[in-house]
Amino acid sequence: RALGRHVPPSLLLSTLLLALLPGGSTARAAPVPSVPIDHIVLLYQENHSFDNLFGEFPDAEGIPRTAAVGVQVDRFAVPYKRLPPVQEAGTPDHRFPPNLPNRPFPLLSYVSLRDLIPDPIHSFYRNQLQIAGGVGSGYVAWGTTGALPMGYYETQRLPIYRIAREYTVLDHFFQAAFGGSFLNHMWLVSAQTPSWAHPPADWIAEPVFDESGNLIGLRRDGKVTPDGYVVGTVEGQIAPHHPATPIDHLLPPLTMPTIGNRLSEAGVRWAWYSGGWRDAVAGRPPPTFQFHHQPFAYFARYGPGSAERTLHLKDEADFLADLQSDRLPSVCFVKPLGANSEHPGYSNVEDGQKHILSLIRAIQASRYWSRCAILLTYDEFGGFWDHLPPPRVDRWGPGTRIPAVVISPYTKKGGVDHHVYDTTSFLRFLEWRFGLQPLADRDATAANLREAFHFPPKPRP
Repeated sequence: RALGRHVPPSLLLSTLLLALLPGGSTARAAPVPSVPIDHIVLLYQENHSFDNLFGEFPDAEGIPRTAAVGVQVDRFAVPYKRLPPVQEAGTPDHRFPPNLPNRPFPLLSYVSLRDLIPDPIHSFYRNQLQIAGGVGSGYVAWGTTGALPMGYYETQRLPIYRIAREYTVLDHFFQAAFGGSFLNHMWLVSAQTPSWAHPPADWIAEPVFDESGNLIGLRRDGKVTPDGYVVGTVEGQIAPHHPATPIDHLLPPLTMPTIGNRLSEAGVRWAWYSGGWRDAVAGRPPPTFQFHHQPFAYFARYGPGSAERTLHLKDEADFLADLQSDRLPSVCFVKPLGANSEHPGYSNVEDGQKHILSLIRAIQASRYWSRCAILLTYDEFGGFWDHLPPPRVDRWGPGTRIPAVVISPYTKKGGVDHHVYDTTSFLRFLEWRFGLQPLADRDATAANLREAFHFPPKPRP
């Protein structure tokens, strides 16, 4: 069944409390009423929009079945007669017809779930130009892979389809920030964009705005905004990172507060479990290990040799070990290795989703399941089209809509939740559950994921 649409309210009390606390104090908020959720697990996959994976999900606001849906225009606002050929690095991908119609098309007509496909570009400024003020007509023109952004998977053929049908799909869940993985991982843990006082000059973007301040083009794409905010993929000075990267091209250690700080200072056990982490720290990262998918590793508090790193930054293998040996923390962030992440270019959908299913089944078979909540979602859209306009909140986002599924004994079974969420809604849920102060304005005012749950009423006294 479908749940009611809801625009998230401003949580004025939380915002006021945050403003009154100097420096964003980590003093705890008021305790929340008892709820039967003691363990919260985030399964964080890579690079797919909602329409790309869940565009055919029953009762969800998926791909509209109208002739004009998804029409793409070139950079002069002229509709394509036919979509440009799918390509990678300028080379045509001959698995796809060279003259696809100007509309969404089913990927599985040309490739399988086990096939690798090209990796569409997904940068901060391009994402805004692709969204095109909410029309969504720029995904091809501001992409680099021809027609590919308009491809979608038939939802019922996905390995995760059945479990999504058993629990609750969130069909208005948006990535917190425009663009790619680095920035959205930062928003996942801190609800803000990091700054860099002295970035490399050749990494500074040159966006073009009209007289009203609307982004209309790019003289140069870049990793850093003209006023010094980091919006593209960079690595940090704190190891692990690629050893050959010059020091002036590594982001200095960050010190702004994170959800990790809030949880630790409230006495809540937590861990970030990352596939390949142990080998990466030892100097032998697996081929698909992604340094920029390790957000806490950018922060001074979690530097090499620190007690905080030992306590909280772990290998994905440790997640299963902790699950099976009754040591599971209250909050778990699980980041699969790149090969299992579904990231186009180096991971396929079938293997990635089967890996995620194995983690879900392991949780369900554990003693923790009866008081557990799982959020399966993706960091960002991966350059793929989605027809639904994101809400307009601030200069950072939200960006394109992404898949999200809540899995728990207490979720609303077989439903689609139409409330408007973004990545910071997960932070809001943690803050509500454990009585934490928000990190910034966005998580303070985000819709709480508790709307996706149905908790039993308290017995009368």
